[in-house]
Amino acid sequence: MTRLMLVWTLMPLVAVAQETRAQETPSAPTTEAVRLETNRENFGAVVAPAALPDGATAVSGWVGVPEVGVAYRQGTGGWELGARARFDYLRLSVTGEGVVRRQLWTNGTWAVAPELGLGLTGSTGSRYFDEQNLEGWFLRLNPALVATWRAAETVSVVGLVEVPYDLGLSPSGTWRVKPMAGGGAEVYLGEDLSLSAVGELGVDVFKELRGVTQTRLGYGVRLGLGVRLF
Repeated sequence: MTRLMLVWTLMPLVAVAQETRAQETPSAPTTEAVRLETNRENFGAVVAPAALPDGATAVSGWVGVPEVGVAYRQGTGGWELGARARFDYLRLSVTGEGVVRRQLWTNGTWAVAPELGLGLTGSTGSRYFDEQNLEGWFLRLNPALVATWRAAETVSVVGLVEVPYDLGLSPSGTWRVKPMAGGGAEVYLGEDLSLSAVGELGVDVFKELRGVTQTRLGYGVRLGLGVRLF
């Protein structure tokens, strides 16, 4: 009986001690806190990082010359899958493509990832701004290489090489290839937002129906804003 009374007397004291210890022990980081920290370490949504980590999702949009566009990116199983839609307002053409990217090499600061896009382009053939614009439907094949360098805690320098190739479907016999190279930077703004500015130069080689192959300067400038969702 004495032992039973002692146990009943000590139980409230033990409960109070356990509650006090739980209050003094720092709580483990929440899932949301871990997610935010991971996004800071691997920030980027528009061009950077070279490939999104597994489970990460990002959406972005950009304005520039000669096009505007939107993109979706998803990291999964060591790959990055995504989709892009572009509108060339100078030539009145639209392009939709699926994209796959895979990180090839990284040392923690530098990262390199090849990319392949496959889609369809439809052009009105408008010649208000471009007297040599091509009209019709085209199969778009777009191999590219993306490199990123973590220059500072919130700044990544990006490099791009891409070779979009449009093969005429209707009418057949026309094509365009536009190898371009350039770079820029992506800056983490906070709250999972990133701002990107990229410029590219190259050549624009094309062949009209029953025409001769022609070459001229190719260029592109983009200012983008993206957000990491997960």
